[in-house]
Amino acid sequence: MRDSEKILDAWDAYSDEHTDLDGWPYDDHAYGMRKSQRDADTAEGFEPLRYGARHLLATAETQLAQLPKKSVQSRWVYQLGVLRYALDRLDALHEQWLITRDALPATAKPGTPAFDDALAGHHAESWSYLDDWATHGKAIREINTAARNAPSPLLPRRHARPPHHGTEVTMPPTPETVESTSSSRATSPTAVTPPGSPSRHGHSH
Repeated sequence: MRDSEKILDAWDAYSDEHTDLDGWPYDDHAYGMRKSQRDADTAEGFEPLRYGARHLLATAETQLAQLPKKSVQSRWVYQLGVLRYALDRLDALHEQWLITRDALPATAKPGTPAFDDALAGHHAESWSYLDDWATHGKAIREINTAARNAPSPLLPRRHARPPHHGTEVTMPPTPETVESTSSSRATSPTAVTPPGSPSRHGHSH
C-alpha cells in the first residue's frame, strides 16, 4: 500500500506540473502515456497484496468490532466498506481480464500492440479501485495499531510459584472446602476422656 501511495503522490505532482489551471494537459499524448504508466505501476504495486487482501480486511473488521468505543475512529467503518467494494470490483475485473487475454490471437504476446492495448484498458478500468486501496488502505494499519494498544479485557492470570523440593505447599481454602470443613466439625462426635482414664500419651499412676 505504501508503494501505491508513492505512485499516487508522483502522479499528482506530474499532473499539477503538466496541466493548466482548468486541469487540461499541455500535451495530450504525453499525458496519456504517463497516465497509462501510472495505471500499470499501481496494478503492479497492488499485486503482492491481492491474495492476502481479504484476510487483512476480515482481520481488521474483527479487531474493529472488539475495540472499545473510545478507541474507534468514526471513519473506519466507512473506509473498510470502500475497501471491500473495491476488492470485489478488482476481483471481477481480474476475471474479465483473463477471459479477454485468452481470447486474444495467438500472435498477441506481451510487447505487441494488441496485447499491450488490451492490458492498458484493463489497468485503466482497475485504477480507480486501486486508488481506493491506496487512499483508504491505511485504515487497516490504524485499526491494527489501535487493537495492539487497547487494554486487554481479561486480567492476567496469576501463576503460583513452583514449590521447592521437600517443601509442603498449603493451598488457600476455597468456599467449597470451607463449607465442607464446617459441616464436618458440626456433625462429627467429639471424643471425651472419662475422668481417671489414661490419656493417649500419658501413664496412670
